[in-house]
Amino acid sequence: MAVLSKIRQHSAIMIGVIALALFSFIIQDLFTKGNFGKSSKDVGSINGKDIAFEDFRVKVSNVEKSGQGISSTEASKQVWDQEVTVALLSAEFDKLGLRVGEKHILDILKADQNIGKNPMFLNAAGMFDVVKFKEYFKSNPEQAQYLKEREKSAELNAKFQIYNTLVKAGIYTTESEGKFNYEMGANKVNFAYVAGLFSTIKDSEVKVTDADILDYMKASPKKFKSEETRKVEYVLIEDKASPADVNEVKTKVNSLLTGSVVYNQATGKNDTLAGFKNTKNVIEFVNSNSDVPYDSSYVAKKDLPAVDADKLYNLAPGEVYGPYVFGKYYCISKSLGRKAGVNAKASHILISYEGTQVPNKREKRTKEEAKAKAEEILAQVTANPDSFLMLAFTSSDDSSAQQGGDLGYFGQGQMVKPFNDFVFNNGIGKVGLVETPFGYHIIKITDKQDGIRLATVAQKIEASEATSDKVFTQATKFEMDVADKDFNKVAKEMALTVSPAVSVKAMDENFGPLGNQRTIVRWAFEKDTKEGAVKRFEVANLGHVIAKVKTIDNSGLVPVDQARPYVEQILKNKKKAELLKAKMSGSSLEAIAKAIGTTVQQATDVTLENPVLTGGVGQEPKVVGNAFALAANKVSAPIEGVTGVYVVKNISTVKAPALKSYADNVNKLKAQSASEINRVLPALKEGADIKDNRKDFNY
Repeated sequence: MAVLSKIRQHSAIMIGVIALALFSFIIQDLFTKGNFGKSSKDVGSINGKDIAFEDFRVKVSNVEKSGQGISSTEASKQVWDQEVTVALLSAEFDKLGLRVGEKHILDILKADQNIGKNPMFLNAAGMFDVVKFKEYFKSNPEQAQYLKEREKSAELNAKFQIYNTLVKAGIYTTESEGKFNYEMGANKVNFAYVAGLFSTIKDSEVKVTDADILDYMKASPKKFKSEETRKVEYVLIEDKASPADVNEVKTKVNSLLTGSVVYNQATGKNDTLAGFKNTKNVIEFVNSNSDVPYDSSYVAKKDLPAVDADKLYNLAPGEVYGPYVFGKYYCISKSLGRKAGVNAKASHILISYEGTQVPNKREKRTKEEAKAKAEEILAQVTANPDSFLMLAFTSSDDSSAQQGGDLGYFGQGQMVKPFNDFVFNNGIGKVGLVETPFGYHIIKITDKQDGIRLATVAQKIEASEATSDKVFTQATKFEMDVADKDFNKVAKEMALTVSPAVSVKAMDENFGPLGNQRTIVRWAFEKDTKEGAVKRFEVANLGHVIAKVKTIDNSGLVPVDQARPYVEQILKNKKKAELLKAKMSGSSLEAIAKAIGTTVQQATDVTLENPVLTGGVGQEPKVVGNAFALAANKVSAPIEGVTGVYVVKNISTVKAPALKSYADNVNKLKAQSASEINRVLPALKEGADIKDNRKDFNY
């Protein structure tokens, strides 16, 4: 997280929960299992090892509680991914007989700053004290389960480190591979060729059917592997204000501008109530008549409704503007005066030190060293104000360094107090040094904005009860009619629009343009929901969605319409290749070129490492590879390349001199293979028997 977002927090920074690298989502069971009825069905299995629903449910619940608004579906995804990872890797650890001791586990535990840097576990010299650590948990037996789970996590992490090291050690590069890599860049081939480019045939001349795409996917099922998908089409009937509702709200707001006469039962006389223009108690008037409470803050012009910003900002004290529309509200506003400097804009250079909660520090330094460096930079900026931007870019520990330290505009109280006070108590152009819990800041105040205080009566534009009843009746009728009639035909008769079908998977949350509609997706995958099933859903702040399951695809392949953008051009080129091959006849390159209406071209000093053909053709590795394989003056058969069909004739092959050592090439290949370790887990998942039953448990 950027330092800026932390600076802007009002409250104290919360201490993060302990997280241990790869296994950070292993969460202790906070509840007694006896308090819950255990499901007879497991939530899934990995290679025959079942995952009990109750254990899974508790972990999901804990992730939800710590996830700051995370949905149960997203929480279940995180826990499921972690369960799969732990199960697969643990099985590998057991096969290899990996073992770790107490020392290794303690090393992992104390690497976490919440343990290793915790004052409770430090000795007089400020070092982690194993005795104090063990004594604490011995004296606090209620924390035993917590320690047990942390040790379990640390043990897995330690084993993973060993496993990672073993895999890396198993990835090596031979001298022969180094030699081949050298020759790919050093050997050269010269050849003549004829190119029948795919671009010479119009796409409209070749058709690719759904069956073509399906056959292509079936030929490489792993490449196009997919979970079961269901296509759901729908009609949306919005529960929104009618034109009459809008006019009613406008009229009501407009009537508030002037006074009104009401009968007072207590006195038996008519009372004249002041309108918004003349009321003496503006705040009380707003709170009595507005759907949005009075806000006493001053607002900069940039934060006012864009269309009406100029008129609102330039109101004289006591002057009223409106009615006007802002979002879903009709508003009238009265100016209560302006104030200078409500927003400020500043840039800063942050110099942090060890102990501050700042990620990605440029260098390690003590507090004293940080202060000395900050003072040095302040002196440079004072002597040469134009150097601020470059110094921020090269020296600041905040992510704003990429913008030359610019923090943009912010209001009172959005920054931590020392930072806030300096900016709002000094004028534009002032440069100074301030200390906060994040370190030392060299601050430059670059701008300030005035603001206006507005009293605004805002009444929401929403459907009336009569309109909502009408919408409900229409939606219910549509749902009933399509139960035994054609969905699209009924929609057309009722002047409704059928939206394009949305393709969803069992654990999806988003439902096309409607966003998060987990309820609709869950229904689509219920056991009793068959193809053609219809159901109406009331969606908050939107209206009624009448959904129909159009198709169910359990083929194990991605839907054809999703594969088409990636596959269609490949198949078109294959069909174009057949057309070109049929034309490319002749005993010489010149004859072949004449047959397809082109010329013979030359390629000089081309390598396998950079198999590029000139003339805008681009890389053609298959063509160049064939040229290398041919004997001198031999002509190839038609070669289907990336951009067309080629026939080549080898002119000469120039082999590079052998080297005494290919160490440089070996080292280059080693560097390239360093990331191969990241392919282990995907490979384990691909070969595993994983059964996911989460959709049956209301996630």
